Amino acid sequence: MIKRLFRLDGTLFISMVMLLALSCLFIHSADYRNEHAVGKLMGLQVQWIVMGLVCYVVAMSIDYRKLAHVHWWVYAAVLALLLLVFCFPEKNNAHRWIPMPGFSLQPSELAKVSVIITLAAWLGDPSTDIERFKTFVLAVMLAGIPFLLIAVEPDLGSAMILVPIAMLLLFCAGIPLRLLMTIVGMGVLGLVVLIVWLKWFPDSCPFLTEYQKSRILVFLDVTPDPLGAGWNKAQSQIAVGSGGLFGKGYLKGTQNILGFLPRTVAPTDFIHSVVAEELGFAGSSLLLVLYTTVVVRCIRVAVLAQDLFGRLMSAGVGVLIFSHVFINIAMTIGLMPITGVPLPLMSYGGTFMVCVMTALGLVQSVYLRRRV
Repeated sequence: MIKRLFRLDGTLFISMVMLLALSCLFIHSADYRNEHAVGKLMGLQVQWIVMGLVCYVVAMSIDYRKLAHVHWWVYAAVLALLLLVFCFPEKNNAHRWIPMPGFSLQPSELAKVSVIITLAAWLGDPSTDIERFKTFVLAVMLAGIPFLLIAVEPDLGSAMILVPIAMLLLFCAGIPLRLLMTIVGMGVLGLVVLIVWLKWFPDSCPFLTEYQKSRILVFLDVTPDPLGAGWNKAQSQIAVGSGGLFGKGYLKGTQNILGFLPRTVAPTDFIHSVVAEELGFAGSSLLLVLYTTVVVRCIRVAVLAQDLFGRLMSAGVGVLIFSHVFINIAMTIGLMPITGVPLPLMSYGGTFMVCVMTALGLVQSVYLRRRV
C-alpha cells in the first residue's frame, strides 16, 4: 500500500486536496453569518471528507477490472435505491433522499457513478459490437432509465448530468458519429422549442413543475419576480461581480455575511459565489485552474489505461466533474438557469462528496495499473 501511495498521480491528488481545503474554509465562511451554527457545517464537511478519503483509498486499492464482473449488480442496486426514495415522505417538495442514521442518502449521486461504471464495462466488453444500432439503443436505455427516475423525483439538474456522461462514453467507445449528432441535434431542437413554448405559453407545460418553470423563466428575464424566484440569481451575480479582481477578503463578503445570498444555498449550490466575492476573480481563477487540472489528469489517465474499460471509466469521471463545474459556475453568473447542481469537492453535502472522491479513487486505480 505504501509503495502504491508513491506511485499515485500526485498532481491529481494534490489538486483534490487543495479543493477540499478550500471547501472547508469557504463553507465556514458561508456559515459564519449564522451565529448559532458557526463551525457546524464545516465540522460536518470534515466528517464527509474523512469518509470520502476512506472510500478513495479503498477504491484506489481495488483492482478496477473487478468492477467489470459486478457492474450489473451495482446498476441494479442503484435503480432499487432510486425507486426506494418514493417510499419516503417528500422533503422540500421532492423525493430525493433516503433517511439513514445520522444522514440522508441521495441515490441520484450514486447513479452518476453507477452509470459511468456500467456503460464503461458494457461498451468496453470485447463481445459488444459497437457498430450495431442495437448497442446504441441499449446504451441510451442504460442511461435513460436512471435519468427518468431522477427527473421524476424531481431533480432535473442531476438527471441532465447523465446526458454528457453517456454521450462522451459513446463517443469514446466508437459509436458511429452520425447517431451521436442526431441525438445532439434533437436535444438542441427540443431545448429551443421548450424555451419558446415557456416564453409564450408558460401555463401549458405539464411535464415541468412550477419551480422548474419559474427557474427557466427567471433565466430568460429576472425582472418579473426579482424578490422571489429571481432573488438567488440576482444576489449571486451581485456577489460575484462585487468581488472585483482580488475580492473583499476572507469572511468580509457583504452579500454572504449579511445574508443577501440565501443562507440555505450559499454553502451548497452557490459556494462559488462566496469564493468569488471574498477572493475575487483571482480566487475564481484558482478554482478553475484546480478543476482543469483534475479533469486533464483524468483524461491523461484514460490515455494511459491498459484497457478500454479503464479508459472509458476515467474519461467518464472527467466529464462528470467538468459538467458539474461548468453548470454550477455558469448558473452562479447567470449564464444558465438555476439547477441545484453542486460544485465538486467544494459544495457542502455528504453523498456527493463521497461519490466524487470514490470516483477519483477509481481513476487512481486505473493509473496504478496503467500501461508501462
